[in-house]
This record gives sequence, structure tokens and C-alpha cells, in this order.
Amino acid sequence: MTDAKTRIAETVSAHDVVLYMKGTKDMPQCGFSSRVAGVLNYMGVDFADVNVLADEEIRQGIKDYSDWPTVPQLYVKGEFVGGCDIVTEMTLSGELDQLFEANGVAYDKAAAEKIREANA
Repeated sequence: MTDAKTRIAETVSAHDVVLYMKGTKDMPQCGFSSRVAGVLNYMGVDFADVNVLADEEIRQGIKDYSDWPTVPQLYVKGEFVGGCDIVTEMTLSGELDQLFEANGVAYDKAAAEKIREANA
């Protein structure tokens, strides 16, 4: 598992925003991954996507790496943020905006507001 942990550590440090997910950002393979990728795509966030279905070692390795049992998993500047429920809550509360701003991650503020308005 060390090889997977090394690859994961390299990936999360090489990109400002990384989403470990089932499928890809253009073709998610589960509803939870689709929701998080959809939020990031809608907000115009430039993020790397890692399809855990394509690599069993990474699929288990990411769970061990974060000590979080489910996918998707969002990382910002190398730090684990959370899964679908946490990202959804952070989006609706504005915390995700604050996290992006604090870390210099570009996103569309108007799109973030539209998400909140649509879910108010």
C-alpha cells in the first residue's frame, strides 16, 4: 500500500484541488461523485480528477490515506476536505468559497451564489 500512498501524496501535492471519485469529472460513475464534480465544474474550479475505479490500489489506498471510508474525496492544497455531504454543506454555507479564497483557488463567485440561491 506504500506505493499507492506515495502516488496519492504526490497527486494531492501537485494540484491545488484534487477529487478522488468514481469515474471522471466529465463522466462520473456514481451520484455522489457526480454531485461533487458538478459543483466544482459549475463553479469553474480547475481540479484534477482521479478515477478510483481504474485502479484498485488507489481505490483502497485513498481510504487508508485519509482514514475516510468513502469516495468521493476532495483535497485542497494537499489537505483532505471531505466527501459529498461535507462538500455539499460547505458549498451551501459559503465555507467552500472561504476555503478556496484562503488557498488562492480561483472559482466563479456568481456561480457559487447561484447554487446557494437555488437551494435556499
